[in-house]
Amino acid sequence: MENRFWRIERRPEGTDFDDALALVTDTLPELGEGEIRIRNAMLSMDAGTRLWLTAREDGYQPPLPVGAPMTGLVLGEVIASRADGFNEGDPVRAFGVWGRLSQVDAAMAGAVKLDPTVADRRAWFGPLGMNGWTALWGIERTGAAKAGERVLVSAAAGATGILAVQIAKLLGGEAWGIAGGAEKCRFLTEDLGTAGAVDYKAGDLGAQLDAAGGFDVYFDNVGGAMLDEVLTRMNHYGRIAVCGLLSDYGSGTRTAPREFDQILMRRLRVEGFFSPDFMHEGEALTARLREWVEAGDLVMPYDVTRGLDNTLAAYAKLFTGGNIGKVIVELES
Repeated sequence: MENRFWRIERRPEGTDFDDALALVTDTLPELGEGEIRIRNAMLSMDAGTRLWLTAREDGYQPPLPVGAPMTGLVLGEVIASRADGFNEGDPVRAFGVWGRLSQVDAAMAGAVKLDPTVADRRAWFGPLGMNGWTALWGIERTGAAKAGERVLVSAAAGATGILAVQIAKLLGGEAWGIAGGAEKCRFLTEDLGTAGAVDYKAGDLGAQLDAAGGFDVYFDNVGGAMLDEVLTRMNHYGRIAVCGLLSDYGSGTRTAPREFDQILMRRLRVEGFFSPDFMHEGEALTARLREWVEAGDLVMPYDVTRGLDNTLAAYAKLFTGGNIGKVIVELES
């Protein structure tokens, strides 16, 4: 059986993905023991995968090799299986290939069967998927947010940030977001009901943060210079949950806070966290998130691009600020 998929040809510079990935066709091998073959229906676009395209060996996982298929979360239907617990026709989510088909070891790919009664299956990529797990874990566990505390989220109009500000509110916190542009800030305050929003594109981020006041918890998706600005606006004994370093992924630079001394001066706790560390909690996290989703208390806008050929344009939105909410590529049936 042939598959059409995106292959890594070279390491991209910045957001120049068109010169780094190529859409190719190749023949799939025979299905091995423990493997499943998925007909992909949707591809999840996630900023963290940008790190996999670099040559860095000190990341949270090794880089993808040049010449390999591009990998990411996929949602689809099992069309062949040699893995226990998976049958043809099962709806699944797994780490697969940016292509028409994904052939993966079910266990290694974290494949899970999905409840077909969920009305909008896109939710398995958003509030009921890794974005939801990460937002809930980062706010409640890593950030240890308590009712009445002030919580600040960067990249707050992205998939994880949107969920993080809502969860901070649901847990009784005062939620604030940092986003780029008036439209995104209006979305945070008017549609999601955050206490306020800081527009980093409007200039003088520090003054805007000063006007907002101090924060007890910072859910950091960005790192870089933005982290410096926030460090000096944290309340004493605050917590910083480091979820992502968006400013670093394609720049070739690394976050090195100038204001590092504030961790001591303000007695801050800074902790990084990564979804595979709590995948064993996925079922329980999903159950809690689903209650909020079904009650209408946790919402997600979707930025949908159709067609495998248009995947790279969708991916680039994550790094240019061209989206509000979860970026998904829907494949033709």
